[in-house]
Amino acid sequence: MKQSVPENPIQNPRAIVRLPIILSLTLAAGMLLGATFFSGGKKLTDAAKGYAKFREVLMLVQNNYVDSVNTDELVDFSIHKMLEKLDPHTAYFNSEEATSARSQLESGFDGIGIEFNIYNDTVYVVTPLSGGPSEAAGIQSGDKLLKVNDEILSGPGVTNAKVYKLLRGKRGSEVKLHVGRRGMKGGIDFALIRDRIPTYSVDAAYMVDQEIGYIKVSRFSETTYDEFKTALGSLKNSGLKKLILDLRGNPGGYMEKATSMADELISGNKLLVYTDGKDTRFDRKTNAKIDGMFEEGPVIVLVDEGSASASEIVAGALQDHDRALLVGRRTFGKGLVQMPIKLSDGSELRLTISRYYTPSGRSIQKPYERGKGDTYNKDLSDRFNSGEYFSADSIKFDSTLRYQTDGKRLVYGGGGIMPDVFVPRDTSMNSKFLFELYAKNIIREYALRYVDENKKSLDKLTFQAFLDNFKVTDAMVKALVQDASKAGIKLNEKELNRSKPLILAQTKALVGRYQWGRMRKDGLNNEVFQVLNSMDNVFQEALKQFGKASDLEKGIFSSLN
Repeated sequence: MKQSVPENPIQNPRAIVRLPIILSLTLAAGMLLGATFFSGGKKLTDAAKGYAKFREVLMLVQNNYVDSVNTDELVDFSIHKMLEKLDPHTAYFNSEEATSARSQLESGFDGIGIEFNIYNDTVYVVTPLSGGPSEAAGIQSGDKLLKVNDEILSGPGVTNAKVYKLLRGKRGSEVKLHVGRRGMKGGIDFALIRDRIPTYSVDAAYMVDQEIGYIKVSRFSETTYDEFKTALGSLKNSGLKKLILDLRGNPGGYMEKATSMADELISGNKLLVYTDGKDTRFDRKTNAKIDGMFEEGPVIVLVDEGSASASEIVAGALQDHDRALLVGRRTFGKGLVQMPIKLSDGSELRLTISRYYTPSGRSIQKPYERGKGDTYNKDLSDRFNSGEYFSADSIKFDSTLRYQTDGKRLVYGGGGIMPDVFVPRDTSMNSKFLFELYAKNIIREYALRYVDENKKSLDKLTFQAFLDNFKVTDAMVKALVQDASKAGIKLNEKELNRSKPLILAQTKALVGRYQWGRMRKDGLNNEVFQVLNSMDNVFQEALKQFGKASDLEKGIFSSLN
């Protein structure tokens, strides 16, 4: 994607030196995709001709074009446009972008905490990162970032590097966003305070009752498996007999962390996932190999349209081996494997080299046409419009892609993992008034002020006593509404009443986080999830399904038909 031209364009010597480095990615890709590339055949000849032609054109532009040009910029733009002709997940990052992207999984950073994608020169929020300012403010998946600190963030010139530069900054500094949201005319303004974005990937781990444990995993980073083992061990010491593993909104990450997690729940040496590519060097089978910490006991996995890639590996393996009951909605369908290839100048090519398949043989990847990323990126919107989020009857299976689990249960391929128990998205309490409260941080700021003003009384409570007995009073709601009015949010009584149960729960959850959660050193947000899960229709349905999960573990499949 085109970047802004610097005031002092790069001169010939640097461009000439850098050109062979960047263009060598064509040959590097060839080396990765097969040894036959260098057998003297047509593929090598075509690539060499293409390299020569591109170099010739670029040098002619550099030396003869009427105006000064930034050759590095032209090369980067050309690479981006070339890769658009491939699959939706092959990507190129310049050195700055590559460093920032890796930090999402490998180290912390200061910013507002979102995962984003750029489609058609528009920045879309994939998911707000757990524990970050964006999540607390109510930024949602699918939101469009239109302006940052009054600088337009859409149209030609939008790049990953530009987004990182605008959103990241010194901890404690303010960043103002103007966000577009489906169904909201005119957009929404947010004022966020940058913070250290936590690297923790296990968001919650607590006992629901004396037997049921709950673990929420938000992504698969370099520390996920260790965090998961620690959480699982803690729950086992507390009497764990039944497990809910929540992978909703988990965009994926490192495959080996996902398979290691699945191995803790699956016995023997069963197949967990396999990959298949054009080159057999990228074909790989991963099997269970250890005595896991929880190989016996019913398991329920929560999934939705935000569960992708590594999340789908875990869900698919557990479903195919009849080890877990899946509850929720169809997963994203990202089953293409990218190899990160660091280029000589620090930039990075993430090249798709193979596909993921579940143990039964299902491809995780949803359909796509090469070069038609726009259509691919509209898939989640199409699901919404077709009613898939709200009715299982709206989901159409490809009857030619039928597979069987170990217990001969019928499952379907064709993109994503379909849960065993469908639960619709609950929008019954949504309203414009609620979104405006989120957008302007009214609930968060009120909860923080409430904790500061009532710390003496809160200090006398245990969190369990708070969870069992604390009520958000009418006086608290009145004060919150007054805060909203001062911020320019007009009260709509009908919308307030519609959203009130969720406003009460959000307020209580944040009071719990600010009073007890910020004293934690383990990165868990148990206080929030223990409050909000009481309002979560998918979680509540899961609690009702342990009979089926127990039958599944015993090999009794009649209750699942």
